[in-house]
Amino acid sequence: MTYRISPALLPSKPNLAWENKLWKAGIRRVAGIDEAGRGALAGPVAAAAVILPPERSIARELSGVRDSKQMTAPQRESWAQRIREIALAFGVGLASPEEIDALRIVPATRLAAWRALAALNAEPEHLLLDYLFLPDTPLPQTSLVKGDRRSLSIAAASVLAKTSRDALMVELDGQYPGYGFARHKGYGTGAHREAIKQLGASAVHRRSFAPMKNLSLEEIRGQIASDAARESL
Repeated sequence: MTYRISPALLPSKPNLAWENKLWKAGIRRVAGIDEAGRGALAGPVAAAAVILPPERSIARELSGVRDSKQMTAPQRESWAQRIREIALAFGVGLASPEEIDALRIVPATRLAAWRALAALNAEPEHLLLDYLFLPDTPLPQTSLVKGDRRSLSIAAASVLAKTSRDALMVELDGQYPGYGFARHKGYGTGAHREAIKQLGASAVHRRSFAPMKNLSLEEIRGQIASDAARESL
């Protein structure tokens, strides 16, 4: 079930209100899930799952954690390390550009979330998600609008998903120079779109996303051949 909320009613920072309700009901392993990279033109979509200890003091220990989009890169890196230290369990999953093209972005995001859950070393009893629903699971789940602004577990997952994906995009910048992946992380900035016009699409661009889907078949085949030749050097 998806619960709706007015933006005016959003808390000043994510809290443990939803987690506390579940903890009081005897549900101790609550996994927050969030994604990063859903709207990017290149690279994978990432998802993370985080199970926090069922203790109210966690809100104080993770007092600087916000929706990852509200944090600077240094803040995200610092708090990501703290989240890993405190969490009972955490996992990160990816869905590749090829999977995104084959499945489309929403099913691919669900696939990344499933992989994040599979990476957990503890079995969750309930899922809290940011405006996403995972079908075909026996686990009870609650999908929250603006969940990364409301639930500390979801916000923590957003930070791990974002920092993990950003690190990968920095690596891909070295493999596919000229696109600026280290700067824009694959999102559709003006500089990135101009690079695509000049260089064509790389092997890690999402072919089903504009502007790549407007490239001719010959351009795509030529770029794939160029990437393969470069990787063989």
